[in-house]
Amino acid sequence: MKKIALFILTCLLQAGISAQTISGDFSLLANQEIRLEGFNGLNSYLIGKTKINEKGKFQLNYTKSDYGIGYLISADDKPLFVILSGEDIVLKGEALSYVETIQVLEGKENKLFEQYASEHPKREQAMSAWIYLEKIYTTEKLFSSQKKPNQSIQNEKKRIRQQDDSFLASLPKDSYVSWFLPTRKLVSSVSTVAQQRTEEIPATVAAFRKMDYADQRLFKSGLFKDAIESHFWLLENSGKSLDSVFEEMKTSIDAMLKFLVKDEQKLNEVTDYLFELLERHSLFQASEYLALKVLNDESCKISDDLAKQLETYRVMKIGNTAPDFTFEGKKMMLGSEIKAEVKLSDLKSEYTLVVFGASWCSTCAKEIPLIKEKYLSWKMNGLETVFISLDKEETEFTNFVKDFPFLSSCDFKSWESKAVKDYYVFAAPTLYLLDKDRKIVLRPNSFEHVDAWVKYSLSPRK
Repeated sequence: MKKIALFILTCLLQAGISAQTISGDFSLLANQEIRLEGFNGLNSYLIGKTKINEKGKFQLNYTKSDYGIGYLISADDKPLFVILSGEDIVLKGEALSYVETIQVLEGKENKLFEQYASEHPKREQAMSAWIYLEKIYTTEKLFSSQKKPNQSIQNEKKRIRQQDDSFLASLPKDSYVSWFLPTRKLVSSVSTVAQQRTEEIPATVAAFRKMDYADQRLFKSGLFKDAIESHFWLLENSGKSLDSVFEEMKTSIDAMLKFLVKDEQKLNEVTDYLFELLERHSLFQASEYLALKVLNDESCKISDDLAKQLETYRVMKIGNTAPDFTFEGKKMMLGSEIKAEVKLSDLKSEYTLVVFGASWCSTCAKEIPLIKEKYLSWKMNGLETVFISLDKEETEFTNFVKDFPFLSSCDFKSWESKAVKDYYVFAAPTLYLLDKDRKIVLRPNSFEHVDAWVKYSLSPRK
């Protein structure tokens, strides 16, 4: 028993030694709960929580597994970000929402973080002001002849950059803050670079392509999602033609996968999120490239669920023939009228829009009534519409489609429906636009996408 007790005591002491503390004194947060949360890739998680005492004091612990960026949050839901790098942190202020009152009393990396968070935005504001003046002094005849002010502007811009770079270069080597602050600066600069400093776009894109998405520091930084979105937002808004943008995105996808293939978990997480992001922005050439790249590269180990989702671009890509399916007799409705059993291939329209959706889908509730309004107009231009429901209950399906003027069908098998599986449907609504031979012409992402295609591609018929 003594040996067991000694072993338990040793474990407890080791756990105590390996844990670091965050303590604070927030005068306006007495008797409130405060939480410390950390990041794992795209998600956050709870590290610990406690109640601040009547004097405004608290203490929370974190361990090595939490190293990265964390944030404190109280009842006002205003987070205060801190660097969890193995040091004890002591904070003092009024409340998390009054960030100007907060001081870092202990914690070297957090003091540097606090200093840069205060100084860098001021340098960025000054830089924007000088860039604005630079344009005036170089393009306006009233000022363009003034060489001395123009040179002063250039000198001040250079000084501001050097000051910022010098601070970052002075950070302790191998510290988390020395990696985090330049990375945060890169991610947060994207909007300014795209709008005001377009000459920096190539260098900024190159920096994103060098980023290792398998790096645990990034995974724990809270920047994982922002880095992906900012990278591809900059490419999309770089001012290049759409074809050039897609080529740039292919290069960026290749650069990301080069790092990600060594970490299966992160590969799956990034691929899943990036694919959804590209689809949401209607960047279908890029999402198709990502899907096929991951599926065809033997070094990319992805989960079965993700593989099935990406397989849609191999099987259901534009130009392929979509599977035929049967509208089941007793469950197929045209408005409120039950029709005989027919196949998709029996429809004689020049084009057919196949819509997968459900009564429980909030986006369907908004989009499908718009399709209903345009149905006759589209049909006059040669486009038929059919609706395949993922509902499970007959009453819900019937109530949802009773006013639809187009063919509506449901076998009440939801995601297990043969048509749903054959068409690789993973979300509602999902739309496919087919020609008379069931060749896939378009994979619309919305009602507006279909309507724009009809207006552009189909001549009005009198």
